[in-house]
Amino acid sequence: MIDVARAVVTAFALFAAGCASLPSLEGRNRTSAISDTAATTLGRCVAAGLTSNPGKSGVYPLQVATEAFAARVLLAAAAEKSLDVQYYIWHSDQTGWQLFEALWRAAERGVRVRLLLDDANTGGEDATIAALDAHPNIEVRLYNPLLPRSARALNFLTDFERVNRRMHNKSFTADNQVSVVGGRNVGNEYFGAGDDVEFSDLDVMVVGPVVREVSEEFDLYWNSASAYPAARIVGEAGPEAAAKVEAKFAEVRADPDSRVYLDAVRQTELVQELLARKLPLEWVDARVVSDDPAKTLDTTSRRDVLLLTELLPVIGRPSTSFDLVSPYFVPGDEGTAALEKLARSGVKVRVLTNSLAATDVSAVHAGYAKRRCDLLRAGVQLYELKPSARPSGRESKHGSSSASLHAKTSALDRQRIFVGSFNFDQRSALLNTEMGIVIQSPALAGRLSSVFDGDIPKQAYEARIAADGRCPEWIERTPTGEVRYDVEPGTGAGQRAWIDFLETLPIEWLL
Repeated sequence: MIDVARAVVTAFALFAAGCASLPSLEGRNRTSAISDTAATTLGRCVAAGLTSNPGKSGVYPLQVATEAFAARVLLAAAAEKSLDVQYYIWHSDQTGWQLFEALWRAAERGVRVRLLLDDANTGGEDATIAALDAHPNIEVRLYNPLLPRSARALNFLTDFERVNRRMHNKSFTADNQVSVVGGRNVGNEYFGAGDDVEFSDLDVMVVGPVVREVSEEFDLYWNSASAYPAARIVGEAGPEAAAKVEAKFAEVRADPDSRVYLDAVRQTELVQELLARKLPLEWVDARVVSDDPAKTLDTTSRRDVLLLTELLPVIGRPSTSFDLVSPYFVPGDEGTAALEKLARSGVKVRVLTNSLAATDVSAVHAGYAKRRCDLLRAGVQLYELKPSARPSGRESKHGSSSASLHAKTSALDRQRIFVGSFNFDQRSALLNTEMGIVIQSPALAGRLSSVFDGDIPKQAYEARIAADGRCPEWIERTPTGEVRYDVEPGTGAGQRAWIDFLETLPIEWLL
């Protein structure tokens, strides 16, 4: 009986700890993007293009993982006044620490660094966050933080409505002159440095008026009611914090895998073209669309704070084609009905998502699988990425790595394209905050549609209705011909049974 009583007391204490209230935001400084940056190196580099293309923004796609990493490192190295950085996930692995060092070195030069991290994925990183925040030129804020730190999972029991809503936005802006926006978080799998899953992803590097919009979005989140100064959440850094961080930087630089990866980064075309000032920017109309951070604290599902409310009027309704890439594709009732209506009206609708064998979140696949046959019967074409695929055309340098789709993009009528953090799922639509850029570019939109025309059918299984009416069957195109599957390709019976079970549960709104 004594042991039972102790267990009850311990459980109650943990539950009570999970109810810890967030600290006050009183006294938090309100800051904004530095606007006087035209005379910086980056400002001078883009000046000629801006003069030649008044009102337009320059855009460069970052599909190759090493180029996407190089872009961030080069921007941090070139920054002279400010770095504004906002991410959902930042792993403490090779690329994560290399980018931490890039921010640290910029701060050492006197650059003001503002780092905004969603707190859902910072477990075990309090000491690192405190050390970064202690630097006089670095300020870290944690978005929608979890308390207590020692029992983070309890937050989802005691404060689920709040902590279930996350900041999924991703941006990296140097001197308010150049931004990188897209689907990538910070971690080895996003930059092609790992030896396990290798994500296929997409960012864009932009200059011009759209950068000011990215900075305005960052300021809105940075000064929002959900952004807490890190020290109020993780505590103050110890006296040896800076020395420990420097030691970690040195350790990562000395790692053989890090050296090999950085050598590959240095060989990217992006680095060479930037050094030669020959980066081929496309000058277009572009606009940032984003959720209001009020979405994080709003439990009423108001439509006026959703990115979709802003996105739909900007990107418009397709008249001939709609090509969608979404790793987590959970269209729900409304999304399914909208796609069916488009397809039945004569619009060519094509969707690329992860196959069950390739996805890194199998529960999400259940939300898609239950809608699959309805979409197929309406005429929507569905492709599911194979785990062996290399959609960018690159071969993995790690023989054991598997591919998983992570890019979030869509093209309308081969004229307009959206690139950002938004998945076509219920979580992005209703729970998480998201951002992205709508770009008026027949070149970029046409490139995505051309990939659907050519490469995607080779890199993905196509889900279809079988000739005898069974739904679905899967087609794999191989050098020796088509292979047909009656069950999810590359999966086991237990995995498929688990998905079948999840399809029966009312959890679609969480996915």
